[in-house]
Amino acid sequence: MKLWRNSANRVKILGIDPGFDIVGWSVVRDGMKLVDYGFIKTSPSDPIDERLLQIHRSLDVIIKEYAPDEAAVEKLFFNSNAKTVIDVSKAIGVIVLTLKLNDLAFSEYTPVQVKQSVTGFGHAEKNQVKFVIEKLTGTAFLKGPDDAVDSIGIALCHMLRSGVR
Repeated sequence: MKLWRNSANRVKILGIDPGFDIVGWSVVRDGMKLVDYGFIKTSPSDPIDERLLQIHRSLDVIIKEYAPDEAAVEKLFFNSNAKTVIDVSKAIGVIVLTLKLNDLAFSEYTPVQVKQSVTGFGHAEKNQVKFVIEKLTGTAFLKGPDDAVDSIGIALCHMLRSGVR
C-alpha cells in the first residue's frame, strides 16, 4: 500500500540492525535523507541483564530524541552459532519491547529483502549495498561498524516498500 503524506509532514523512520554486542541504528526522513546514525555498543564483560538494559535505555533515548514515526528492524537469520542466536534473540525482544513502550509501529525485513530493495539484487555484497546507500542518501564515506550502515539500509528498505518517500 502506498501512503500519501503532505510534504510538510516529515516522516522519520528508525532503522535498527539488532545485535547483542552492537545494535546499529539510523534515522532517515522522507526523501531518503539521512538524519543521523550510530550504534549501541555493549561490553562483553558486563552481565547479560546489564547489556540488555543498556540496549533498552540507549534505544529509548534515541526514540525520544528523534521522535520517529515508524521503525524497521532486520529479522534474525540463523547461523551456526546457537549461543549467538539466543543472545541476539534476547536483544530483539528488548528492542521490540522498547518500540512498543514508545507506541512505535515497526516492520521486519530479512537481509535479502533489504538488499533487494536497496540495490535491486538480494545477494549483493556489503560494499555494493553501502555504495548504493551512500548514493540514495547523498552521504559520502559512511563511517562506523557495518551494523550502523546496515541500519540505514533497513530504514531505506522500509521507505521503499511502504511507499513513504
